[in-house]
Amino acid sequence: MKVFVTGASGFIGSQVTKQLIGAGHQVLGLARSEDSAKAIKDAGAEVHRGSLDDPDSLRRGAAAADAVIHLGFIHDFSKFAENCEIDRRAIEVMGDALAGTDRPLIVSAGIGPRTEGRIATEDTKPIFNPHMPRVSEETALAQLDKGVRVSVVRLPQVHDPYKQGLIPWLIGMTREKGEAAYIGEGLNRWAAAHITDVALLYRLVLEKGKAGVCYHAVGEEGVTMREIAESIGRGLKVPVISISPDQAAAHFGMIAIFAGTNMPASSALTQQWLDWHPSGPGLIADLDEAKF
Repeated sequence: MKVFVTGASGFIGSQVTKQLIGAGHQVLGLARSEDSAKAIKDAGAEVHRGSLDDPDSLRRGAAAADAVIHLGFIHDFSKFAENCEIDRRAIEVMGDALAGTDRPLIVSAGIGPRTEGRIATEDTKPIFNPHMPRVSEETALAQLDKGVRVSVVRLPQVHDPYKQGLIPWLIGMTREKGEAAYIGEGLNRWAAAHITDVALLYRLVLEKGKAGVCYHAVGEEGVTMREIAESIGRGLKVPVISISPDQAAAHFGMIAIFAGTNMPASSALTQQWLDWHPSGPGLIADLDEAKF
């Protein structure tokens, strides 16, 4: 298949592109900059110039392909609400282009907080949060009503030794403050998965996924924030401390909403449905290997 991939030069997208090409698919990668275009071309993919906030470029990219994988997102937390709105419109535009064609649209979403301490499964519905403006999953599933063959991949903290989801922001704050922190006892957990396992899952969803289904790209059900803070502390050789919930906003800044959140998740159903068996290194192993 020829697959239009947004975010094709990004951390996850570049590995998905590699996985798709290795399996015999063609990739049409969205590129906003010259650097992105070069990375996509060097990977053996075709370059499609445009951006997430250029609806016409998204429309043309989707129309030119047999399937779409939406991995692009503008990771600027200072404009988070604005970027979430760009994401919502991008999904709708690509959905319109694929409506009634039976061509797959695979949309990326976050695992996020979905339960009150229980492990989220693929059947767990999103919890409405007025402080969380990103609605990728909800927007994606709304495309079903247009006749779009859409499915969702829910992402945890995706990692290798060089990048680990939200954790680089924690590392930056730790370096700035001279202390690695967790909230309370630090027992809230974040699900995680190695980048190679995640890339393989996207290919399997493309080839075998079903419309209206949410898949979990989860290798580890939950790593505690205390373990994460301790690993960061080891890497930066700084003290590891516990702070109160009242101190979280001042300490963690823009990502305080996530720092104390419990986000464990299972991928048991995804593994069963797609014969996907994550086997990459764990989050702490990669974090301990990271070069701070």
